[in-house]
Amino acid sequence: MVGTAENFDAVVIGAGFSGMYMLKALRDKLGLKVRVYEAGETVGGTWYWNRYPGARCDSDSYIYCFTWDKQLLHDWEWSERYPEQPEILRYLEHVAERHDLKRDIQFNTRVTGAEFDEDKALWKVRTDTAEKATARYLIAAVGSLSDTNMPPFKGIEKFQGKWCHTSRFPHTGIDFTAKRVAVVGTGATAVQAIPEIAQQAKHLTVFQRTANYCVPARNGKVDPDLARARKADYDGVVKRIRESFFGFEYNFIPKSVLEATTEERDREFDRMWDAGGFAFWLANYQDMFFSQEANDLCADYIKRKIRKTVKDRVVAEKLVPKGHPYGTKRQPLDTNYYETFNKDNVLLVDASTDGPIEEITEKGIRAGGKQYEFDIIVFATGFDALTGPLKALNLTGRGGRKLEKAWAAGPRTYLGIAVAGFPNFFTITGPQSPSVLSNMPVSIEQHVEWIADCVDTMRRSGKTTIEATRQAEDQWVAHVNESVNTTLMPRANSWYMSANIAGKPRAFLPYLDPEGVGGYRKRCDEIAAKGYEGFALS
Repeated sequence: MVGTAENFDAVVIGAGFSGMYMLKALRDKLGLKVRVYEAGETVGGTWYWNRYPGARCDSDSYIYCFTWDKQLLHDWEWSERYPEQPEILRYLEHVAERHDLKRDIQFNTRVTGAEFDEDKALWKVRTDTAEKATARYLIAAVGSLSDTNMPPFKGIEKFQGKWCHTSRFPHTGIDFTAKRVAVVGTGATAVQAIPEIAQQAKHLTVFQRTANYCVPARNGKVDPDLARARKADYDGVVKRIRESFFGFEYNFIPKSVLEATTEERDREFDRMWDAGGFAFWLANYQDMFFSQEANDLCADYIKRKIRKTVKDRVVAEKLVPKGHPYGTKRQPLDTNYYETFNKDNVLLVDASTDGPIEEITEKGIRAGGKQYEFDIIVFATGFDALTGPLKALNLTGRGGRKLEKAWAAGPRTYLGIAVAGFPNFFTITGPQSPSVLSNMPVSIEQHVEWIADCVDTMRRSGKTTIEATRQAEDQWVAHVNESVNTTLMPRANSWYMSANIAGKPRAFLPYLDPEGVGGYRKRCDEIAAKGYEGFALS
């Protein structure tokens, strides 16, 4: 009821992949009283909010799904290798209906704050609907990329046309027909949207700050025989992705690229390029992420592809990435991205060669001292990744400690699941866990199952609170940093490194386990088996 406090065993924030499975596990497996709060009007999370043209997943559909519903794995038919947003949302709606999840989800409700009551060992949760709730456990299923990054462009309030951010695209869509359109950004979202918008718009201008290494998606209908073979081997598929490095059926080539002959190397590169998807990124030679010399060979192959595809040499050079190793930024999968710049109605404005955006004007954008006029501006400027959505919850732990203050110098977690000083609070695919460096459903399921087992253990052993110790947190933060510093990742100004948000402390946000998501899963299981080593239970 509005204004009254209702008591739950657990409150879950968010109803995307994470929140839906967390609700299922706590309610149906453990028999707990659970409330899920969701800001959107239905389930879906990322797939509810992101409706821009070309929005689709970039993990193969047969592994971008829940594996805990065995029957649904066999019954559901995906139409494409990489399904579009409406199809993924239909799938999640089907799961919600199939498991009667919506009766415990409160939609159109945003959590605005939560405090831990030390005397009662309960979380007190507030929402924007004035509803209050208390819960023994508070679980953030808010997603890694849900807090929109809208840079403070000067003059945006003056613009007389339409504008939107890709992650808040109007549900009714936008008709770009006969319009002059700008897309600001060239990350993974923009790479999907730009070819689609270019087909409709009278003229499209793309504003690029940093050129990206893109590899082809090779999307299309899935061969029925292949789909049948995968379904017949779903137990094997699930085992392999859970034990893999990135949550895909991919393995590195177990040798150095420097040991391969030029012919052998190009044969492997061609094979991965032609196969499409993340193979070139996640199943390349094993030293690509660690050796600059090895990385250069992989990067040069993509640069040759860009120069071969883009006809205008000046435009091609603008699109060739400079200043960061290949694979150290989020890998976009493209469908006709580079080919789009061969169209007569597409213009590329590059910040380093043509000048950066100076301001938004009444009629468009001023960049490099030049005025460009538009009817519509689409900002594909990404997110305040991983930490942003959690800081936005306004959480207060023990002793009045604010999460935002605890993370002032960067995220501090234990396993990317728990935070010292915040008892009975769990984050699903939070910062310093594999999360965005994996096929998300694999990491989501691992976290949900680990959290559910933890809660079950707590209840059966009569414990009231569990929280990470400061020492365990310190050691985990050091380990996360040591692990990434053996790679080339820190050499890029990426959102992985917090570099896309002005004033955000430079820190590596996810976690790159030396043994991948399979090694991380084993580590988490061992910690639980040792009575939750590194946690204080009371």
